[in-house]
Amino acid sequence: MSATNNPQPSDDVVDVGAATQGSIEVAPTRDRDLIRRLIDADRAIAAHALADLDPGELPRTRCYVARRGGEAIALGMEYSGWAPQPLHLFGEPIGVAAILEVGIRPRAAWVPTPIGGDPILDLRYETEKVNPMLRMAVDRGSFRRYMGDATRLVVPLVPADSGALNRLYQLGFAAWIPPLAVAEGIYRGIHRNGRLVAAAGTHVIGRRERIAVVGNVLTSSAFRGAGYARATTSAVTAGLLEFCDDVVLNVRSDNSAAIHAYASLGYSVKAEFEERLVIRRSSLSVPRFLRRFFGGA
Repeated sequence: MSATNNPQPSDDVVDVGAATQGSIEVAPTRDRDLIRRLIDADRAIAAHALADLDPGELPRTRCYVARRGGEAIALGMEYSGWAPQPLHLFGEPIGVAAILEVGIRPRAAWVPTPIGGDPILDLRYETEKVNPMLRMAVDRGSFRRYMGDATRLVVPLVPADSGALNRLYQLGFAAWIPPLAVAEGIYRGIHRNGRLVAAAGTHVIGRRERIAVVGNVLTSSAFRGAGYARATTSAVTAGLLEFCDDVVLNVRSDNSAAIHAYASLGYSVKAEFEERLVIRRSSLSVPRFLRRFFGGA
């Protein structure tokens, strides 16, 4: 994830009337301890949000809290950057609804939801795409380092390799991995004939919470089946477990080959969920393609 110079939310408090449950106040927050208390999910499930509590990540995250009668009841966290970015929601539905109404209002976002979706999210957003996903996790006790022949080919990647990484991933401008992301993360790769043909890296590292998320695992189609993905993922995982207690990753639930590869390294399934690309519903009844064309909210 890349940092941007997006303006931070104002400190104004917005009241949202709730017909039967009193007034809901929504306001931005930088209170790390409060945010931590409101992240009410299992560590593996909430890994991205927990990692965003790091001093280097929290300034890149927009956080809103909903309060009822002074009590914090819900939290919204959106990572800054080119839309869509990850959006995480925790807490009571009425508080989440208030945050989506007057706090965090992205035009588009990637949101993890339970299987079948989130009715509160559906009030304000339409689902454009659904990826069926598994969250897998490993720790020092369960990790099994890959020892195949491909391990001797694995090398650390440095910021100067960001161009080669993006060519491997075939990423567009909005998803471009900058050199800073490589410098702040852990990336490992395999070169053949002078070209980067396999790599694995990190989405985010939470040194404060001692948790990290592995991502960007890819092998060029011409080199698959040689253990390259397993070797690079193993190397990244080993590096992370030197200072993290838990390492997690997401994988599509229909990608049996990848699931098997990660399981061979000691990763186990912790949850099944849906990764949704959502677009904010327009207040006008216009076709979706027009909203997309004009960039409407």
